[in-house]
Amino acid sequence: MSALPGALVLASLVGCSAGPVEVASPELSADDQAACTALLDSLPATLAGLESHEITPADAPAAAWGDDGLTLSCGVGVPDDFDEFSRCDQILGVGWFFPEAEYKDESRTLTATAVGYRPRISLTVPADYRGNVSLDAFSTLAPLVQAHLDLVQRCR
Repeated sequence: MSALPGALVLASLVGCSAGPVEVASPELSADDQAACTALLDSLPATLAGLESHEITPADAPAAAWGDDGLTLSCGVGVPDDFDEFSRCDQILGVGWFFPEAEYKDESRTLTATAVGYRPRISLTVPADYRGNVSLDAFSTLAPLVQAHLDLVQRCR
């Protein structure tokens, strides 16, 4: 009889689990694929206190943490609203472009792009993870980005 309460707890935990995070799977050159693979292989299982989370498609050059999907994508394009006059914020030596409208409205998901690195990566931060969680994530990722991706142009 004592197994029944445990089974109910397990069933309720499984029922609450979010499904895989959907990510894009861009076509990458062999060099970009190798760089993305090296970066992804170096990522921690826990980022900013969030456990890794399943992605779909499973072979996409991406990783996710937490049920809300703090998501790193590798091989992304230039953001639509980025140009040579756009400002970037340096976090431990990595320049990130934050779209102004997303940056100003903390109730929105924020997608930051390391535009000066190749291949480019983005970190999508759900509104619930903005603040200390996102700062911890950017800080943890900085040395990994610098170790595995090529800096082609400093972001201002």
